[in-house]
Amino acid sequence: MKRNIKEYAILTLKGMGMGAADVVPGVSGGTIAFIVGIYEELIDSIKSINFKTLKLFFSLKWKSFWNAINGNFLFSVVLGILISVFSLAKLITFLLNDYPVLVWAFFFGLVLASTYFVSKRIHIWDLKRWISFLIGAGIAYYITIATPSQTPENLLFIFLCGAIAICAMILPGISGSFILLLLGKYEFIMNAVKSLDIIIIVVFACGAAIGLILFSNVLSYLLRKFHDITIATLTGFMLGSLNKVWPWKRTVETFIDSHGVAKPLIEQNILPDIYIWQAVTLMIIGFLLVYVIEKISEK
Repeated sequence: MKRNIKEYAILTLKGMGMGAADVVPGVSGGTIAFIVGIYEELIDSIKSINFKTLKLFFSLKWKSFWNAINGNFLFSVVLGILISVFSLAKLITFLLNDYPVLVWAFFFGLVLASTYFVSKRIHIWDLKRWISFLIGAGIAYYITIATPSQTPENLLFIFLCGAIAICAMILPGISGSFILLLLGKYEFIMNAVKSLDIIIIVVFACGAAIGLILFSNVLSYLLRKFHDITIATLTGFMLGSLNKVWPWKRTVETFIDSHGVAKPLIEQNILPDIYIWQAVTLMIIGFLLVYVIEKISEK
């Protein structure tokens, strides 16, 4: 697809939105990709990185390789993600630490609105689509309440962790960092990055790369052959994830992160008790933001 410079700049901004979500625990970059309307093209572009296109790369046919993988699109989105991760990580971490209820309220509005608008892509809701929707919602909800466990530290399991976590990152409603927490390897991977444990980092990255390419092929096939059922399932994922994004929580158990700071490990949702009107206002703002984006994208 040919685009002009303005359109690529907008793609970079959308990538920044994905990056901002990726640094928030419990929020998926895939959700933002869905909201801004680039999800299916992103999956298809990642899927195009295969043996055929890699053969072009190693044959030094770089222009053909770049065109085959929709390189301009991927570069713009990835650039936005990297800009956002490196520039917004500290800000979002600060806001989450100091104003968690307000931040989660804004994201609750975003996810709720995106769930509604994505569901509108399905024109006819029959029994199969409703069942797919409920299955997706049930799986996402279970993931949000699952208790993190102790798991092995061998390289094969680290490889699998990379593959599973990256798959979660491109699924709307499911956070890759939260999956790592459930697998009992969030702190382990963070410590490896902090101490520059090259072996662990490389094994994890290889698992992530292979998992991303393989899973994108599966998603692309499902979207092509069973579009409405897949969209219904992904919509269910987003609805089920609202349990994780609910702003008002009580910490039941904590863990110590790589910086020696206590972080929530297990939380329970509670009734609104603080910042009620401020949070409701931010929910509405988040919902309206998605509404405006949706109306602009229709034009």
